[in-house]
Amino acid sequence: MIKKCKKIFSVVLSAVLIISFFTACSDSSGTTNSAAGQSAVVVQNNGQVYNPLGSEAKNGTIKLKVWGPDAAQELLRKQCDEFSKSMSEYAKIEIELVPQGEADPAAQLLNDSTVAADVFGFACDSIDKLVSAGALMEVAGRDLDFVVEENSPDSVLAATVDGKVYGYPETGDNSYCLVYNKKVVSDEQAKTLEGVLKACKAQNKKFVMDAGDGFYSCLFMFTGGLKTEGLEQDGTTQKFSSYSMRTVTKTLMAFRSLFEEYKDVFVNGESTKVVDGFLSDTVGAGFDGSWNFSAAKEVLGTDAGFAVLPTINVEGTPTQIINMFGYKLIGVNSSTKYPNTSAELAKFLTNEDCQKDRAVDLNWGPSNKKVAESTLIKSDAALSAILNQASYSVPQVGISAGFWTPVATLGEILVDFNQPLSEKDCEELVRKTISTIRDE
Repeated sequence: MIKKCKKIFSVVLSAVLIISFFTACSDSSGTTNSAAGQSAVVVQNNGQVYNPLGSEAKNGTIKLKVWGPDAAQELLRKQCDEFSKSMSEYAKIEIELVPQGEADPAAQLLNDSTVAADVFGFACDSIDKLVSAGALMEVAGRDLDFVVEENSPDSVLAATVDGKVYGYPETGDNSYCLVYNKKVVSDEQAKTLEGVLKACKAQNKKFVMDAGDGFYSCLFMFTGGLKTEGLEQDGTTQKFSSYSMRTVTKTLMAFRSLFEEYKDVFVNGESTKVVDGFLSDTVGAGFDGSWNFSAAKEVLGTDAGFAVLPTINVEGTPTQIINMFGYKLIGVNSSTKYPNTSAELAKFLTNEDCQKDRAVDLNWGPSNKKVAESTLIKSDAALSAILNQASYSVPQVGISAGFWTPVATLGEILVDFNQPLSEKDCEELVRKTISTIRDE
């Protein structure tokens, strides 16, 4: 039976290849089919021209609204104009751009999807609630093939809910790593947290970490082996991996002891203080996000250092610090009047060329496999560091709404050196944090 199926598949495949060959030869129009979003006229077997916009092309001018981050508006405008030009043979497309903060699209869509943008960018941790609210259009057919073939498996997973894809991966860098001034911290010292803090102290510089933000403070428990594993069947309760309470507690105490030893160096502050500190020459290093890489490079120039998060000594063993790694996606509003055009735009904005442009202009790490393996990325210390960080991270997928605040509280307590914290207190803190997250 298996051999028979293989024979049938072989015959069908051969037929497809033959048809494809003659179709290509008979297409004398000189047009091309390009995944990079250039004008793509495809002649099908029946002789008709495939129109990616479908019947929407007959409606006169197509007007779309796009939400995008403030920092990307200039490049986004250029890319949207390129898209409109590439589709001009099908329809006139006018695109209105509206700047949005990263957390705003999900909140506004959930409030009223009928007045929201047709196409918008969002962080992958919002996808569960957007899908639950029916606010995202599923990615299917040709578009699904494009997403799966072009992007890393982890970024596709980040766009997937219950086996269906609901977003087009835009970046593969929504995380943070160690950023440092090479005049203060050497590349060798950057490998261990102890080395980083010692180097900063030696030159009277500060080390910055936002321990009061759950996105950063989750590394305390993650490094100890406690990791998120999506949501329970109810779709809201956080699941965790199996873990050793002793190991988690010992790891938290290692962070506490080390930071307390260097409390004149350690600063619990927003990640923006890292670059601000570089500018004022008061900071030697910090944990900072990919969105601030360009600013760090601008301030430090050739002295800007980037590396995966360092190790920390836990009971005599160098232990790799584990953080959370997310992806930015572009979604299509399920209420859009132009689903075909919106999907084509989302696909265009996440294609290889557009991701390459964002890497160059914005220093955003790609989800596109070809771009990630390019010399452009591998020769860039910042982008290489953030992409390598993915190997030492927990995917930002299936995170409950109740996760962030309790984890942020844990971080605040851990670095509050005015309050004593015994190992027993630390264990109780972990138990309370997990319990609160699951009860939220």
